[in-house]
Amino acid sequence: MTGRVVVFAPSPELTVTVEELDGAPDIHVHAGGQGVWQSRMIESLGSEVVLCAALGGETGHVLRHLIGVELKVREVAARNGGYVHDRRDGGRDQLVRMPADALTRHELDDLYEMTLVEGLNAGVAVLSGPAEHDEPVPDSVYERLTRDLGGNGCRVVVDLSGGRLAAALEGGPDVVKVSHTELVADGFAESDELADLAQGCREIAKSGARAVVVSRAADETLALIEGSFFLVEVPELSPVDTRGGGDSMTAGLAAGLSQGRSLEESLRLGAAAGAVNITRHGLGTGSGDVVRELTERVTLKPWDAA
Repeated sequence: MTGRVVVFAPSPELTVTVEELDGAPDIHVHAGGQGVWQSRMIESLGSEVVLCAALGGETGHVLRHLIGVELKVREVAARNGGYVHDRRDGGRDQLVRMPADALTRHELDDLYEMTLVEGLNAGVAVLSGPAEHDEPVPDSVYERLTRDLGGNGCRVVVDLSGGRLAAALEGGPDVVKVSHTELVADGFAESDELADLAQGCREIAKSGARAVVVSRAADETLALIEGSFFLVEVPELSPVDTRGGGDSMTAGLAAGLSQGRSLEESLRLGAAAGAVNITRHGLGTGSGDVVRELTERVTLKPWDAA
């Protein structure tokens, strides 16, 4: 069974990364942002994907040619954001960061309606956020989309933090993916100790979420699935770039659900996708064949949080 997923990415960003190749600068220009990275991985895992986004300005014009998956666009006056990173010394130094512009009321209404239609047709929707400090759309959009999609049979997966997460929880998502640092920063957990993170999962589950998945960097992922806790073990792989691992995990969760897998099976797929992504330089990348092979090696260990 091959499903379809819609990804809400209100404002993708243009990314320019300078690396070093044989002692000379090597420049890479890509479409980026959480929703773009998730969409790439969802497609790699065998599900159809459509990205719903607003594009505008010179950055938006370039992004249209770089995103690389099926795209539904609201052309806007607002500019998409972007950044320039220097990785020649092996780290990641930000040289320039241009934030995205806010959408007008009419632009926002059109983007919302387009996403609603595509989500209802797809049956699974991922709600992703713009860059951390950008606010192209108000938080209330996430509550409305979560409520309207979920209330009409679409399974909503949210990968958000801060006010966006709080708004989405008011709408009642099906699956919530969050990092342990976000869980603490947003006040759901007192610390990053497992017992406190488990209590944070319970708080989020009060929204009606059937699954709450907490990525913990190099430590085992914690998951609450329909009242039962699990720790997720993945094979140890050598990391190249840890950025994007959580987004790939979300992509695997959504792809699994779109393909008719159970929550547990979708979690295994997501964990494998996240593990593969950190072995690569590109975010939201990885062979679907490798991810599916690794999925068989992912273990869900029941964990007693009492």
